[in-house]
Amino acid sequence: MRKVFIILIGTCMALSASAQQRYLGGDLSMLPSYEEAGTVYRDSAGKKVDPLTFLRQQGWNAVRVRLFVDPQYAKKEHQGEGVCQDLDYVIRLSRHVKKADLALMLDFHYSDTWADPAKQFMPKRWKDAAPETLSDSVYAYTRHCLQQMIAAGCTPDMIQVGNEITNGMMWEVGRVNAAGSEGFDVLSRLLRSGVRACRELCPKAKLIIHTEKAGDWAVTKNFYEQMRSCQVDYDIIGLSYYPMWHERLPVLHNTLDSLAVLFPDKEVMIVETAAYYSHERDIWSKGPDQYSEFYPITTEGQRLFTKELMSELRKHKHVTGVFWWFPEENESGRQVTNYWLNRGLFDNHTGRAKPALYELKW
Repeated sequence: MRKVFIILIGTCMALSASAQQRYLGGDLSMLPSYEEAGTVYRDSAGKKVDPLTFLRQQGWNAVRVRLFVDPQYAKKEHQGEGVCQDLDYVIRLSRHVKKADLALMLDFHYSDTWADPAKQFMPKRWKDAAPETLSDSVYAYTRHCLQQMIAAGCTPDMIQVGNEITNGMMWEVGRVNAAGSEGFDVLSRLLRSGVRACRELCPKAKLIIHTEKAGDWAVTKNFYEQMRSCQVDYDIIGLSYYPMWHERLPVLHNTLDSLAVLFPDKEVMIVETAAYYSHERDIWSKGPDQYSEFYPITTEGQRLFTKELMSELRKHKHVTGVFWWFPEENESGRQVTNYWLNRGLFDNHTGRAKPALYELKW
């Protein structure tokens, strides 16, 4: 009897792990802008497709959407790069996501423009606010946005409270020392205020704290230990992982294994990833082979990266999601952005699905 009992327990544990919900998707925040411009999306054979329907057919079950506070105040160059997602825009897109029966991840930037490790600008509406009142502002703003989304029938299933916040957010008030403990008391107050609004309005949503140092274990470890010390409530560790900035896949492997040991109660998601297939019309590139240390800057290089990334992620049972960043880039029609990134999953000349898209599967 004892042997049978042990086998049954082991079987139940295996079933629980294998049955865990895994999400596959992308940040499609620019899709409405492309569709409004009449952009045509095609499969690899050249057949015209509806993007959301097509992506569902490829196994996608989730979409990530970014939200800026007042993007009309963003720099013109940032607007030309795709900064336009105010609450009305996000609600329109999120309705389509829900109608397509896809899970919705809402990404609060708490900025009027790009929020990333190099820039976390204070929104204009709060630039003169006293530091001690900012937590109340974050709470009220987060609550208002979620109320509007719920009323519109697009309640988020997952919510990011901040975007790539290893160095904090809403600078200078919310800046932190990523290698130490300075500033985390203030950042944690801001995060807890956002989290409180999310828990009150969307109690079923899973909450994500997102950083971008997957290639630096010491910094990643410190950040999430600070979150634990400051009693920030969340469900998912969200990571950005780009091969050109965050080291080889074996480094990611070690980070994921270490997170599983130190934070066993947290799921992990790669909430941003992508790889170049070209540097054409890329004003940030210093040459056609920049960032080719690990994968060639070609269509095949992008495909190979995607295949190897997914193979790696399948090894980690606590990794429950992967989201490609800006997969909808498609400049084959009328111009939408000022420059090309060439990291999307559709060809900028033909609008056809890239081979990497077909490798992006659990």
